[in-house]
Amino acid sequence: MIPVQLRTAKGLEKGAYVHAMYLNDHPPIAGGRELWGFPKKLATPRFGYETDVIVGTLDYGAVRVATATMGFKHRTLEHGPILDAIAQPNFLLKIIPHVDGTARICELVRYHMVDVQLKGAWTGPGSLELHPHALAPVAQLPVLEVLSTVHYIADMTLALGTVELDYLK
Repeated sequence: MIPVQLRTAKGLEKGAYVHAMYLNDHPPIAGGRELWGFPKKLATPRFGYETDVIVGTLDYGAVRVATATMGFKHRTLEHGPILDAIAQPNFLLKIIPHVDGTARICELVRYHMVDVQLKGAWTGPGSLELHPHALAPVAQLPVLEVLSTVHYIADMTLALGTVELDYLK
């Protein structure tokens, strides 16, 4: 997710743009891509705990493309700023081609998380390592510095989206 700002009739609105999403289950990949336009691909994300460290990895096939670590429950965070961040809109580019290869649908889609119940939030030291890959190009957005890391546990619902802008109209 990339922090973004969108200029609307109401002024400048902060949100997040979903750049890439990797899942290990076909039905949510297909449904999320077709309905909302999520940029989902099949891969093997893993998330676990090793003593006092949270470890996240992403493998595309047999190749490791990302490794992230964070101190486990290092410092508790106030819920207010986390809930504010979750309440911000998220944006996707939904692009579906026509049979001739031209864009049939090209939309900026807005969606929100609703019914949020935050159970806990923490911050701590973190690291991120990205590796180049032809079909999982996460390393093309280079990380120059890790400014902060956040881990939270919450229940929430993905609401249906709305079309913010139809680029073909």
